[in-house]
Amino acid sequence: MFLHCPSDWRDFLHEIFSLEKFQKLSHEISMLYGDTVCYPAKENILNAFYQCSFEGLKVVIIGQDPYHGPNQAHGLSFSVPLGVPHPPSLRNIFIELSNDLDCAYPISGDLTPWANQGVLLLNAALSVREGEAGSHLKLWDSFTKSVVKGLNEEKKPIVFVLWGNFAQKYERYIPKGRHRVLKTGHPSPLSANRGYWFGNKHFSQINEILKQWGQKPIHWVL
Repeated sequence: MFLHCPSDWRDFLHEIFSLEKFQKLSHEISMLYGDTVCYPAKENILNAFYQCSFEGLKVVIIGQDPYHGPNQAHGLSFSVPLGVPHPPSLRNIFIELSNDLDCAYPISGDLTPWANQGVLLLNAALSVREGEAGSHLKLWDSFTKSVVKGLNEEKKPIVFVLWGNFAQKYERYIPKGRHRVLKTGHPSPLSANRGYWFGNKHFSQINEILKQWGQKPIHWVL
């Protein structure tokens, strides 16, 4: 699986994660996909890395794990393909986007345009068993920690966006200094309806930070 990772990520990924670990993880994932229904489709497991180039990386948004229902997950955190109804968390993300930037609520839930501009939409687990949220989190834990730690060591500054307690556990691997961390409650209804999501204005904040760094802002409007 990792032998076919995007070329501009390959050196980075192989530097932070040993060949032995890659082989073990690939074998375990292949076994799970062979024995049970898992999401996203196997060819989309590394989609976040395909859609966001290593050289163009500006922002990392960390999710928990892929949607565990049919036709939803396609390898980008919080994103669903065009035509798929927006899950509750994505709806709340789009409501905040609309309020923050005074733009229309998006029709498509496909966040690929964000990824193509340098937003790594990274789930902590890149796969999940059908109907069982969190079922592959332990399997991917070492890989995701290695990615976050490795990106922290990059000289180029990155905006890390941590939505909810699960994503915020990765803050310990991002020492203060070179990068910026934005954090708030999770966009799920359970959190958002208790006042922990709406009004965070993260989309406009990210763009202000990028401007300060002399980088091109993200065009968030879909």
